[in-house]
Amino acid sequence: MNREQISRLAHANHPIKSPLDDDSVRHLLEIGAPRGDERVLDLGCGGGEWLLRALSARPHLRAEGVDISEGDLREAGEAASRLGVGERLALHHQEAADFRSVHAFDLVLSVGATHAFGGLLPTLEAARKHLAPGGRVLIGDGFWEREPSPEAVEMFGDELTDLATTVDRVVADGWTPVHGHVSTRGELDRYEWACWGSLASWALDHPADPDSAQVLETSAARRADWLRVYRDAFGFVSLVLRRTAD
Repeated sequence: MNREQISRLAHANHPIKSPLDDDSVRHLLEIGAPRGDERVLDLGCGGGEWLLRALSARPHLRAEGVDISEGDLREAGEAASRLGVGERLALHHQEAADFRSVHAFDLVLSVGATHAFGGLLPTLEAARKHLAPGGRVLIGDGFWEREPSPEAVEMFGDELTDLATTVDRVVADGWTPVHGHVSTRGELDRYEWACWGSLASWALDHPADPDSAQVLETSAARRADWLRVYRDAFGFVSLVLRRTAD
């Protein structure tokens, strides 16, 4: 079973692929798209959950999503049709970093997808290219709440830093935070339990499947990494940003 299939199973019970509860997602979208008629872009949209929620709550909003997963985009399109918002959603199957549009966007999203651009600041640079004057960026990324172990740094790379330094880097890059949300311990734990529990449940429900043993082993390994390597150090912040020059 490939990485994309593993991810789809892991997020079956947590379609927002980041440690954010429904109330947090709703509030971030309210801050990011306050008028309700914005044009929204999600760079690395996966199954389009952020866009689907925004479209469902705002009948005058239009949205576009970009992702390399054909399966995720197909699911997003099917969900949009079921919700009656398909005519207001455009989906693009390509690398988010290569996406070009004739439109500028009032809100550009990239939550939990900075790896696709090589880090936080490159993601903001990509978002800047698509942003309309006065527009906002909603970005979510990890940071270290406490001093990480060498194993944790090896796992996540040396890009992450503490929260204050993370915000300082964003500000130095020409952005002003207008809202932020630091995921609570409950949000972080619920996300991890949901991911690795969903994998384990699928494996136990499909014992005859040739991938069952691999999926169960992956679930156990990822759960152990979380509990033993990074749970006490890893944090996640979502920022709503405007360009300082605006």
